[in-house]
Amino acid sequence: MSSTLRDRTLALAGIAQAAALVKQVARTGAADEAAFATCLYSIFQTQPDATAEVYAGVDRLAPGLRLLAKQLGTENQARDIEIAKYMIGVMTLERQLAKRPQMLVEIAAGIERIRRQAEHYSFTHPIVVSAIAALYAETISVLTPRIIVQGEQGYLSKKEVAEQVRALLLAAIRSTVLWRQCGGSRLQILLSRGKIHQMIEQLLRGQ
Repeated sequence: MSSTLRDRTLALAGIAQAAALVKQVARTGAADEAAFATCLYSIFQTQPDATAEVYAGVDRLAPGLRLLAKQLGTENQARDIEIAKYMIGVMTLERQLAKRPQMLVEIAAGIERIRRQAEHYSFTHPIVVSAIAALYAETISVLTPRIIVQGEQGYLSKKEVAEQVRALLLAAIRSTVLWRQCGGSRLQILLSRGKIHQMIEQLLRGQ
């Protein structure tokens, strides 16, 4: 796995895309199907040869790339504070997870178990989403600080919506792990904001 600016930007876009969908699901009760499928697909790509393979291609990350450009932009009004909180939250949880090797083993085993269901149904089938959500609840949700998801209580109280949110949070963690593996850090984001923005533009142009 390479660790170029391109790789780190793709992984960051993966985090952003999952975080944005958490907000969307919590507030509307539904998620963009293609973007949702990309996030769940990424969970099962545990031995990729290239970063883009984790998401089945750069084009599948276009929503995340566009959102990331806004989050890193100079116009404060373009930034979404709620999504930023979710992104920072999963980055913090990933640091806690890195200190829990046994939990990492449990998550890896759980993903392999759920993979068989995903291959039989689909990555976004309710049975698979429920299994991913349960894995998150049994592992990462015990770490602190817990991510508090804001939204419409009428939606969040529904089992299928709560499960989609947890599944997306696991997808966000997966992209965060990938970002760290590619050499990413929060300080690097602050110091390389302009370069990341340029890379986003190149990726969206198909370069």
